[in-house]
Amino acid sequence: MTVGAGPRLARGEHGLQRAGDSPVRRVSLWQRLRRRALAVYAFLALAYLFTPIAYLTVFSFNDSGKSNIVWKGFTLDNWKNPCGAPDVCTALGNSLKIGVISTTVATVLGTMIAFALARHRFRGRTATNLLIFVPMATPEVVLGASLLTLFLNFRVPLGMGTIIVAHVMFCISFVVVAVKARIASLDPALEQAAMDLYATEVQTFRRVTLPLVAPGIAAAALLSLSLSFDDFIITFFNSGNVNTFPKFVYVSALRGIPAQAYVIGVAMFYLALLIVLVAEVLRHRRERALH
Repeated sequence: MTVGAGPRLARGEHGLQRAGDSPVRRVSLWQRLRRRALAVYAFLALAYLFTPIAYLTVFSFNDSGKSNIVWKGFTLDNWKNPCGAPDVCTALGNSLKIGVISTTVATVLGTMIAFALARHRFRGRTATNLLIFVPMATPEVVLGASLLTLFLNFRVPLGMGTIIVAHVMFCISFVVVAVKARIASLDPALEQAAMDLYATEVQTFRRVTLPLVAPGIAAAALLSLSLSFDDFIITFFNSGNVNTFPKFVYVSALRGIPAQAYVIGVAMFYLALLIVLVAEVLRHRRERALH
């Protein structure tokens, strides 16, 4: 009669373990880091992107006086009177006016060009597709200098009009690309079904095509507005005596940007962020309603 000595022990690469048991895997530090690498990369990227925004937000509350370089104390006066710095609101108004006009013109023209390129076949279509990307690929210094030369040769006085023409020129390319991508993703069966139900071409476009393309048009318009408001190089070449917000910030940087400019910048950023969040919430609700 043999007396059992209990479960047998086996020696494996992970040490002593019971026979029949699965080996216990020891997770090394390197494996843990690899699993968390994406989160670490995302955190570092977001920290890199939002550190200037955080600096801007903090120094918008700085009791700085004329030069907002060194922290001198907390105050709400900058937010109560964002137009306290000379010419800052005038420059902001010019930028908003130029942005709205340029965006409106570029969105209308770019949308029509996108429909023509996506829905029709004509001579020169390939060349037009290629030329649409030229303003996007050309350095802004080259564009600004070329437009300045053109205006000077035709003796066009520099001012608000030349800025709008320049902004429309480079905004059209972004509108065409965005709207054309949206048109390419449409299902042609939807328009065909509308016309099978005796809708005219105008009715089909107004009630089917345009609502489907509207999100792409809206995205292109917002992109154009941000590009126009943010542009400095092309504007600097072709603005003459007209002052815009980017030009104001550039000139003020030589002697210290006033805190009111920080307030306007922070307000514009968080307003854009709010618009994006509201759009995402509405999109999520629509998706939930469809399902």
